[in-house]
Amino acid sequence: MDWYFPVKNLHMATAVFTVTLLLLRLGLDVINRPGWRNTLLKRLPHVNDTLLLASAIFLLVVTGWNPFQHFWLGVKLLLVVGYIVTGWFALRLTMRARFRAMAAILALVQMCVIFVLATTKPML
Repeated sequence: MDWYFPVKNLHMATAVFTVTLLLLRLGLDVINRPGWRNTLLKRLPHVNDTLLLASAIFLLVVTGWNPFQHFWLGVKLLLVVGYIVTGWFALRLTMRARFRAMAAILALVQMCVIFVLATTKPML
């Protein structure tokens, strides 16, 4: 259990960094700077999200929590999938601007709910 808190802190930091990177990339698209797709900003989120996923799996193993027994954790996992899908649509240049904006808002709302579930862990 010595690793729990360092890995939990890594998990929380990578989660915040994920949202920061999404906001940065969305902001660059809004100000019409699609050149970020040719920089580190295109690959860095994948590295960060891999760390986020690895730390999440580690925490599940260490705590022994089962996403199908803990309602909040199962909902959180479904929201993560929704966040990935809506974030993908929000960053697609081939999509119409209105659709991309709605996808971006939905992705951010889902991430807010994920943060609330992660911090409150409601036992329903």
